[in-house]
Amino acid sequence: MATVLTSSLPAGVPRELKERRERGLAAGVVSVLTLLALAVHGYHPYVEDGALYVQEIKKILRPELYPCQTEFVVGHLGFSLFAPLMAGLARWSHLKIEVVLLVVYVAALWLTLFAGWMLARRCFRSSEAQWGAVGVLAAWITLPVAGTTLLLMDPYVTARSICTPCSLLALVGALEWKIQRDKHGKKMAGLWMLCGAMLVAIAIHPLMGIYALGSVLVLICLQARSRVQLWGTAGLCGLALTVALVMQATAGPESELYRKAALTRSYWFLTKWEWYEVLGLVAPLLIAAVVGFGQRSVDFERGGKTSAALTALCRMAVITGACAMVTAMLFARPGATLHEVARLQPLRIFQMVYIVMILMVGAALGEWVLRRQVARWIVVISLLGGVMTAAERATFPSSSHLELPWNEQRSKNAWVQAFLWVRNNTPVDALFAMDPRYIVAKGEDAQGFRAIAERSALPDYTKDGGVAAIKPELDEQWMQGQIAQSRLNVETDAERTAALRPLHVGWVILSKDSRTEFACEYANDTVKVCRLPQLRATAPEN
Repeated sequence: MATVLTSSLPAGVPRELKERRERGLAAGVVSVLTLLALAVHGYHPYVEDGALYVQEIKKILRPELYPCQTEFVVGHLGFSLFAPLMAGLARWSHLKIEVVLLVVYVAALWLTLFAGWMLARRCFRSSEAQWGAVGVLAAWITLPVAGTTLLLMDPYVTARSICTPCSLLALVGALEWKIQRDKHGKKMAGLWMLCGAMLVAIAIHPLMGIYALGSVLVLICLQARSRVQLWGTAGLCGLALTVALVMQATAGPESELYRKAALTRSYWFLTKWEWYEVLGLVAPLLIAAVVGFGQRSVDFERGGKTSAALTALCRMAVITGACAMVTAMLFARPGATLHEVARLQPLRIFQMVYIVMILMVGAALGEWVLRRQVARWIVVISLLGGVMTAAERATFPSSSHLELPWNEQRSKNAWVQAFLWVRNNTPVDALFAMDPRYIVAKGEDAQGFRAIAERSALPDYTKDGGVAAIKPELDEQWMQGQIAQSRLNVETDAERTAALRPLHVGWVILSKDSRTEFACEYANDTVKVCRLPQLRATAPEN
């Protein structure tokens, strides 16, 4: 790979033409890596957070959907333009939303890898190091970010799918703006890239966009003169801690119900993490610190020296990561009176830290191990990708590796089969109840009911609990749903009716072994879909 990119550019070619050809070749290689990454990591549009986004998009496209419990369907991301944008693309293109999401996912994956190459190109001189960085990024693109429940990039479409490449492009723009001191045109192009990418990132995912903006500002300060480096960076860290303090001090009182909802989100609180999850925060910071602050430059390229861009990036990773950890330890504690800062999940900034770490690991691997040996590239990237594919299969064992729109009706997942039956055979205004922890049931694979079935449901524990933890006004409604559904699979029909009838539930999804006399109109080897008996009208007494 590296050999092709370097040997295709003769020495006599003008620099600008050389750069255009290099970008063209890079676009082609990134296209191949995108398809390989898709094959390695799979695609699951309705799982985890992907289902939350899909249901909101479907609600915009078809307002008659989800007439009940609508608060858990719309607006969970606040001021994001993501759902309206996806709905607008579907209307404009006249394509099914499932097809639009697949196209957007592939495009976002491509742009993330291309932005990674642009970043690597400014940090590493040799093509071996650059493509080692991008190759490992492609192989590890779904790597979990410590205990934050974030992945570098999800195997489904969310607002982060667009925000992540925009954040990387903003870092590229910041480097270009500072590096090109004597070339006004390129300097301004870098500034425009920085501003444009940052605006899109914030508009699509305000929270992650703000964290990316903090990283960019720290990076800019670190490339300035020594006095600005010190005081500018210290000022930004102080500002972050001050904002957290003010938010915590001015937040309104929390209800006991909200506290219960917030405490179910263990990933908000560093003290609730396992030791290996904490190690997942510390290790990347140590790696970046060795490169960014070590007395001796780490020689990523034989005979070369660590570039100023890489040094600045590594220092940015250390400073932002350390600041986030301090903020989390001070303000995001389970026993705190208020959880305003915990709700913002400051440790999410480690997504950028992980990307910097992966680029460094990949560059070192490409320069020192893979070099220009094609066989080595194939073996190492296959091994790295194979580990991630095995992890994907272990996570979604009952679902197809690639859940493509045209194969939806042939899903092998028994839960999805039931959800599809619901979509095709029940009224649009039907309200469903099921085990509130159905998402973690064996064989369910975190497939979202509302997104697939396109029907209303009482709030679940996992995903709707996250929505309630972010929107305190939904606490009571969420808790009511947990109580009504908590013993659904083991209750008697009389108990089910007593719990669900006041909430106007008309249908239930029960496990296959649950005993019931309800009319079950669909059943498979895992679950059954049953209708609650209609209330009979009583004749008036004479």
